[in-house]
Amino acid sequence: MFHLNYNHLYYFWMTQKKGSVTQAAEALYLTPQTITGQIRQLEDRLGGRLFKRKGRNIEATELGQLVFRYADKMFSLSYEMLEVVTFRKENESSFNVGIADVLSKRIASKVLLAALPADSDVHLRCLESTHEMLLEQLREHKLDMILSDCPVDSTQHPDLLSKKLGECGVSFFCQAPLPEKPFPECLMERKLLIPARITAMGRQLTRWFDEQGLAPQIFGEFDDAALMKAFGLFNQGIFVAPTLYQEEFLDGQSVTLLGQTEELKEEYYAIFAERMIQHPAVKRLCESDFSALFAGLEQ
Repeated sequence: MFHLNYNHLYYFWMTQKKGSVTQAAEALYLTPQTITGQIRQLEDRLGGRLFKRKGRNIEATELGQLVFRYADKMFSLSYEMLEVVTFRKENESSFNVGIADVLSKRIASKVLLAALPADSDVHLRCLESTHEMLLEQLREHKLDMILSDCPVDSTQHPDLLSKKLGECGVSFFCQAPLPEKPFPECLMERKLLIPARITAMGRQLTRWFDEQGLAPQIFGEFDDAALMKAFGLFNQGIFVAPTLYQEEFLDGQSVTLLGQTEELKEEYYAIFAERMIQHPAVKRLCESDFSALFAGLEQ
């Protein structure tokens, strides 16, 4: 009978995920020599090379890619098993949420509060990062759910589900001196602060500028919505924010509304693994109606 050393397979899997022996060794608190030796034993057992050199880096051979696909399913399931067991032991007492840093934190907080009523015993833990980094942590079972500005690609992540929570238009703001031209031509008169073009809103803005025949000067791109608004409030250019909170910016601030559009939509999605659909907080969030929130009727 063919027996396989799963430690050897795990070291190979980690090396492929991390992209190098050195990074895998750091993650596993082992020496690179130990990792290399274990992978060689696995290669001997499988009868073929799993990695090949490409310059100073390594990449998986065809055999390595095949083995990795199976190993990835195996170890992902093992992490899921541990997550389920731990989840039961903790009696559903924690809820780890990742929030895409491009989103409005005020809206995100209201969404989470709807999922966690005041009398809830669930302990909330929040992490802010990029959509891509949060997805990786969700797949590694370090997060229970993500709030992001775009849905998950089901072809790449068939084990993850997306639910659209709502959307709202966006407005453009700036401090004095104000542009002279009407909106949206006025966007050509000042430097712009925009969400990074790798984000959903950043891509929407790029297309919208082209459709409007505009080629504005971009002062900066920001992954973090709060940082972008801070730059705008310190008179560093025109910035974008959800329309439903324009009164918040105009009240007590030396900021002027230049214009708004419903052609651009800031969207909110909850992303979670299928196994989490019965978690009380996820279930409550999916059953909640956020139409009033995104219509600006809730303050």
